[in-house]
Amino acid sequence: MSESDRVAGVRYLVDDVQAAIDFYTTHLGFTLNTSAAPAFADVIRGPLRLLLSGAASSGARATPEDTADTPGRNRVHLIVDDLDAEIARLRDAGLSFRSDVVSGPGGRQILLADPAGNLIELFQPA
Repeated sequence: MSESDRVAGVRYLVDDVQAAIDFYTTHLGFTLNTSAAPAFADVIRGPLRLLLSGAASSGARATPEDTADTPGRNRVHLIVDDLDAEIARLRDAGLSFRSDVVSGPGGRQILLADPAGNLIELFQPA
């Protein structure tokens, strides 16, 4: 099995690569894989490789002008064992959330944003 079969990559365009590295590694359990900051870095958590692309990266340069400054509704979905404990831990670290906790038939979730406004969904299965 090749690396591309074991890891899913998601690209997030960010304003500050180092701030994004710090956010994901400090608060969400990612580890730094490679860094060419301020242009690019990638962080990994399990099978997820998150590509953090600054303005000087090729990924950012390929983005159409009309979407460059608008984070979408897409988001990384991270499963947690105890949503309430994660919320408390992240609030204690000074982070704020972009939504309230939402409950549904599959579980509970809340949205958080990285320093560039990209969304992260913390999800606790039912």
